[in-house]
Amino acid sequence: MAMAGLYRRMLPSPPAIDFASSEGKQLFLEAIQGGTMEGFYRLISYFQTQSEPAYCGLASLSMVLNALAIDPGRKWKGPWRWFDESMLDCCEPLEKVKEKGISFGKLVCLAHCAGAKVEAFRTNQSTIDDFRKYIIRCSASEDCHVISSYHRGAFKQTGTGHFSPIGGYHAGRDMALILDVARFKYPPHWVPLTLLWEAMDRVDDATGQRRGFVLVSRPHREPGLLYTLSCKHENWVGIAKYLVDEVPKIVKSKDFKDFEEVLTVLFTSLPSNFGEFVKWVAEVRRREDGDHSLSQEEKGRLALKEEVLRQVQETLLFKHVVTFLSSVNSCCRSMSVLVHKNELPDIAEKVCCQGARILAGKFDSSERFYCRETCVKCLKANSDKPVTLVSGTVVNGSIEQEVDVLVPSSQIGGCGCGCGPSNCIGIYPAGNDILTVLILALPKETWSGIRDEKLSRQILGLVTTENLPTLLQEEVLHLRRQLHILRRCQENKKQMVSPQGSNDLVNDGKLLSRDQNLTMKR
Repeated sequence: MAMAGLYRRMLPSPPAIDFASSEGKQLFLEAIQGGTMEGFYRLISYFQTQSEPAYCGLASLSMVLNALAIDPGRKWKGPWRWFDESMLDCCEPLEKVKEKGISFGKLVCLAHCAGAKVEAFRTNQSTIDDFRKYIIRCSASEDCHVISSYHRGAFKQTGTGHFSPIGGYHAGRDMALILDVARFKYPPHWVPLTLLWEAMDRVDDATGQRRGFVLVSRPHREPGLLYTLSCKHENWVGIAKYLVDEVPKIVKSKDFKDFEEVLTVLFTSLPSNFGEFVKWVAEVRRREDGDHSLSQEEKGRLALKEEVLRQVQETLLFKHVVTFLSSVNSCCRSMSVLVHKNELPDIAEKVCCQGARILAGKFDSSERFYCRETCVKCLKANSDKPVTLVSGTVVNGSIEQEVDVLVPSSQIGGCGCGCGPSNCIGIYPAGNDILTVLILALPKETWSGIRDEKLSRQILGLVTTENLPTLLQEEVLHLRRQLHILRRCQENKKQMVSPQGSNDLVNDGKLLSRDQNLTMKR
């Protein structure tokens, strides 16, 4: 009886050596003795099979992020926070990735957005000796992992571009262990490192660029405590280009007399939807049995966010920005979002609906979510400081969700309870501190074109990060790195979709039926 589809592939050997073969086991034992399999144990604990034929990049990254114990900061299913391929959507819509895979640059963007420390190298930006050094370093440690982007053809395998983590290294034979996430196709296997380098050194026809490898490690602290940059909306490319390319040109082209004039020119020319580019990070949770109480872990995260907010508001730059925003004409469309949308009740409905989508695992879904009611509350238990809480009842078809959003805020005045925010809601993240942090995050050379020496010294004194408190300094540097990576993504805008994440539906030149071969994970 004829059977639809394919069941695995025979691993071409040589050049690869099956991890489970006698020779593969011997290499494993020798590599353990050599101390270059330390990273393997974490990776193998979270080894997964890509859930879609073109999800090799997403599977590799979620596997590495979980191995590094990086907290995604949002729930996957039930009460659990966990990286899954379906959650890696901040740089490219999942439907596009499912259809055509993901590019090398987009994978780097995803890793950064997920909160990892990332170092990326194309083969024309590195050498085989550097690659070997990084492989040895990560294989001998649990603190970093390598994801390789390579062409399968170098190993006589079917398919084209592919991503997979490197699980270990054998020094005596100079071989690397590939933990192939397309486990339905090939098992984990050892390959000569020189041949792996050749596989990475091939040009990707879709982008005209060479492939490479990514070092992913855990940051010193959880990045983006309070602020992050979003590339979810269509205008992020223009905004990133404006901030990195156009602002320095504007600064250099005009003869500014004071800092307020600088702010006026820069921020009244902002692209539309700028308010959707810089986000403040709130914590969303599903309310259970009407319980609004906070765990010690939630209190700790909220306290850190509030400390960052306080440090922003204590900068001299913040005071200048507040003065500037108070004088902005409301007819300025690009600034009106920041000036007039700062009332928390006004954004409560949107925040609750976004939270409900995330909790339901339907962030990219077209399904309609709406808030039947929202409520801004101030909680105060025992000797704890007041906590600002946005509660909402979100409806999706016949399903209702009760969600809470924990809002970092600086409390002022008394604290009343109930739904009226007037007595207990203080200063929460809004346009003034968001603009302040964004200005701090701009590269220092942005201001090198200021002609007036006195004004130049004043601006450098306002934007320098060296004297900022450590927490705020790390927050600013995180945003600066995000901006840099998004700008690099913008440079490759025409190359965003690439067969680097090969679609394993394509075998021997034939496209098989999706109905026969796809299994939806969620």
